[in-house]
Amino acid sequence: MALTAHDVDRFMASRPRLEAIAYRLLGSASEAEDAVQETFLRWQDADTEHIRVPEAWLTKVLTNLCLNQLTSARARRETYVGAWLPEPLIAGDPMLGPADSAEQRESVSYAVLVLLERLSPNERAVYVLREAFGYTHREIAEILDVSETASQQILHRAKKHVADGKARSDIDEAAARRIVDEFLAAATSGRTEPLVRLLTADAVAIGDGGGKVPARAKAFEGAVAVAKFLRGLFKPGQAKRALLGGQAGLYATTANGEPAVVVVVDGRVVGVMCLEVTAEGITAIRSQVNPDKLERVTRHWTATDHGEPLFTAF
Repeated sequence: MALTAHDVDRFMASRPRLEAIAYRLLGSASEAEDAVQETFLRWQDADTEHIRVPEAWLTKVLTNLCLNQLTSARARRETYVGAWLPEPLIAGDPMLGPADSAEQRESVSYAVLVLLERLSPNERAVYVLREAFGYTHREIAEILDVSETASQQILHRAKKHVADGKARSDIDEAAARRIVDEFLAAATSGRTEPLVRLLTADAVAIGDGGGKVPARAKAFEGAVAVAKFLRGLFKPGQAKRALLGGQAGLYATTANGEPAVVVVVDGRVVGVMCLEVTAEGITAIRSQVNPDKLERVTRHWTATDHGEPLFTAF
């Protein structure tokens, strides 16, 4: 059926929310865009005149598409080269969605997106719809074709799994800038001691290169091991510059609401290092360097003037 202009407008009004839901469910901006586009195609084929609540219909279609995608994604990630990490989104990206409450901000944090990978597809869907978007259990039950009681039980399990992960502090942009400033000063000092002081005793560091960029698949564990790794990583060298294609500028920002270092070479983002911070210090460093997962970040980064880098490195 041909869509009317009104039908298109109704879909476009829901599109930002659909993209934000899909990103939280899939951990991938590119896959989220594909899921939303497929939802539009389903909308195009639907008898829209008899859909009383378009938002509910679209959310149900999108969520079920994402659930199918999550099931197949688990199989694909078993053959993924190295560690798999979500696709980061920098501050200002509309796909980050609502950030009015602590629950909404937490649901899209890089730390929680990693934890959500532990959940079953249904657990992830209930957690995202309830915690990030405030859907009632009745609405969630209709979306997932389960009972309200089942929805409540699924949420309880999901929240427990997420709570079992490391706690994080809510960081504003000014605080994030200070944290990244201190981190970069320590990382570029050539010594491990300043880094050890910033890290928690059980800190970890891991990277996702997708087999396209060198990245250690197994996490470094413990403050000393992580500090030694970072000292070597930030040590200048001709081979590193050749690998990156030039000298890198290091910038402070937030990615998914967490302090982050953005590594830029000739206007192209080649890495995003997300710092998970608690009251005790930096407890996890997760680096996304897979170029396929940095295309959207690069588009958003180049659309805004970020001034001079805090440091130049490598």
